[in-house]
Amino acid sequence: MFNGLRRWFGNVAEAVVTVGAALWVTVRYWFRTYHPKRRTFTEHYEYPELPAQVAPRYRGFHRFDLTTCIACERCARDCPVDCIYIGKERVEGRKGFRVTSFVIDYTKCMFCAMCTENCPVDCIFMGSTYDLSTYSRDGCLVDFSRLPLEVAWGRATLNPTAVAESKAVAQPVHEGPGQ
Repeated sequence: MFNGLRRWFGNVAEAVVTVGAALWVTVRYWFRTYHPKRRTFTEHYEYPELPAQVAPRYRGFHRFDLTTCIACERCARDCPVDCIYIGKERVEGRKGFRVTSFVIDYTKCMFCAMCTENCPVDCIFMGSTYDLSTYSRDGCLVDFSRLPLEVAWGRATLNPTAVAESKAVAQPVHEGPGQ
């Protein structure tokens, strides 16, 4: 009986020590991250104010150069999750197609970069943008043909505001190759 009681008290003491150690870690970070001027607890990296550092080969949201795309649909065929949708139409008096829409569904994309490897004209790249926060799934459908060129090419960041404004555009921004 005394062995069982001694083991039970040992387990209770071990639980109290473990909870105390966990609380000490919590209290230590609590005091370390308190920002007295803002009267809030901040992250160590202060993400919204300062951008997070990403690795040079980070695979973030895509960059797309519509001016060189020949609408061959290799990126859409090579995508393992079928998240790329390309709309194209034949142009009268010219050889080839005109891209009318180039949509990537980021609710399905797994950022594997298979679409970028087999592009014959290198018009799609993996970018370094990592944040596309929206309140609806509609914000995760990005039509690169309707984005402003500096956003689509990656010179400006792909952000929820640019995506929302691109949904109001009735026609593609650019005519495609040869224009």
